[in-house]
Amino acid sequence: MPKLIPIDELNAELDAICLQIAAGKCIAVPTETVYGLAADASNGLAVARIFEMKGRPKFNPLICHVSDVEMARQIGEFDPLAEQLASAFWPGPLTLVLPLRQEYGIHPLVSANLGTVGLRYPVGPATKIIAACGKPLAAPSANRSGKISPTTAQHVVREFPESDLTVIDNGACSMGIESTIVKLESGSIRILRPGSVTAEMIEAATGIVPEVAGSNSDIEAPGMMASHYAPNAVLRLNQSTCPKASGLIAFGPGKDRDRCEAVETINLSETGDLAEAASRLYGALSALDEAGIETISVEPIPLTGLGVAINDRLCRAAAPKDDIT
Repeated sequence: MPKLIPIDELNAELDAICLQIAAGKCIAVPTETVYGLAADASNGLAVARIFEMKGRPKFNPLICHVSDVEMARQIGEFDPLAEQLASAFWPGPLTLVLPLRQEYGIHPLVSANLGTVGLRYPVGPATKIIAACGKPLAAPSANRSGKISPTTAQHVVREFPESDLTVIDNGACSMGIESTIVKLESGSIRILRPGSVTAEMIEAATGIVPEVAGSNSDIEAPGMMASHYAPNAVLRLNQSTCPKASGLIAFGPGKDRDRCEAVETINLSETGDLAEAASRLYGALSALDEAGIETISVEPIPLTGLGVAINDRLCRAAAPKDDIT
């Protein structure tokens, strides 16, 4: 079964963790967004293990996590706009999709042979591990492909109960949804996946209004598949009433709503705070799914600011599951 390492024991275990990574093994690392299933991004066998453990299709690229901007510059081609975004939002929940420098040796599985690479400089202990190993880590969310992303170490253990995976336990992730992914091309910014760094924040930092990739766009980055983040339950979105025997994910005070029919209710934020809602979203889906509830109703969440990312995750979670490959 997985081995949990409490965060206060990380320093004592750091050399052993680096040896595991050097040997091509995967470990589960916490970031500010979700827990990642991490391995040496330059080791083909290690990267293949990520795909195998997750059951992830090979056409779905991975993000390279780095310990600083200098490591990122060695892997991707930075132009002035990339430097501007990195200065504004790194370390943090922003992934930059840039032309790949082939000479660094990132394995082709990481980039899905697209000629580009997603780069992120995360907040938290993952950065310490990357710096100690001296190598970027490919690290998608530590869950089976298409399933709910993990925001606690216990979520990871439940997902891979038969594995010998080492899991660094840093408690609940503070942000709770994956990073914003942007692709930079000829001075333009295109959002491939919305996240905590919103379009408004990007415009304020650069003066450029980002474009947004359509729902039927080609897969250029993680999180773009039609069905993703999905519970076993049927998910019904934008519900103002809750059918009998349904679980309910509520949002806001709801004084004008009848919630009494729900078999179990989890309110993402009683005050209507979108950051709080984002941090609790995957935990709420996991808890209702673990309870064996077959239908989950979700109250409307505003399509503004961080609400764009929350609704993106919910729409993909509610998509037909035969779209997961």
